[in-house]
Amino acid sequence: MFSFDIHPLMYKIIYTMMDSSLIGKVEKATRYSNEHDRFSFKAFQVTVRGDNNDHVVSYDNGKWSCDSEYFQTHGYDSHTMAVEKLLEGMLADLRNGRASPN
Repeated sequence: MFSFDIHPLMYKIIYTMMDSSLIGKVEKATRYSNEHDRFSFKAFQVTVRGDNNDHVVSYDNGKWSCDSEYFQTHGYDSHTMAVEKLLEGMLADLRNGRASPN
């Protein structure tokens, strides 16, 4: 096997380059996270901790669902509305001024 030591100056240069690159990535991530129009959710599932129980809310290409009893009879509930409010401006169908179809 080959064995060699990286010269301390070379190590410092490599470390500085990686650190500089990471700083740039973090700055870009911060900028992206503040520009909500960069994101368009297609599908996801989230657990919402309700006052009485946890509920699973799903979103799939504009269609909402929730495992709550109220959602099953009304097609919407406080859990889906809370997630919509949380993601305001990041769901394509809502960003275009259309309500989510159920």
